Amino acid sequence: MKAKQVHGDPKTFVVVLATDEEASEQLLAFAKQYRPGSASFTGIGAFQKCVLGYFDWYEKRYLENPIDDQVEVLSLVGNLSWVKDEPKLHAHVVVGRRDGTAHGGHLLKGWVRPTLEVVLVESPAHLQRQLDPQSKIPLIRLDASQPGKEQP
Repeated sequence: MKAKQVHGDPKTFVVVLATDEEASEQLLAFAKQYRPGSASFTGIGAFQKCVLGYFDWYEKRYLENPIDDQVEVLSLVGNLSWVKDEPKLHAHVVVGRRDGTAHGGHLLKGWVRPTLEVVLVESPAHLQRQLDPQSKIPLIRLDASQPGKEQP
């Protein structure tokens, strides 16, 4: 992974991943190194294989949909926030196969080939997540994102 800050206000970074790097791990490593308060991101590139997730409301877990083929990353969108002092990635991806069919879902894992180019823009508010008792997943808490400010 290579990363560079390309703009100062708001902080904007370009992160470029190379063949065999796992996208989720590398984006979390970026967050730990550069420590953006929170960010939104978009990306394009390709995966040699990936695992997409579908959140099953009744089972309260992500069902895994592996794709073991080379695919184009047609759209990668998501956000980066924090749970206590650990970065949390929430990313959705649409990938395209050779025959033009598309598959989408949560990005659980994606092994890059040959590149993944991601642009991250830091948010002005530092977003925090907290475990939601109904879904059993950490959701953004706006009232926890800006300490001392109540949300209506």
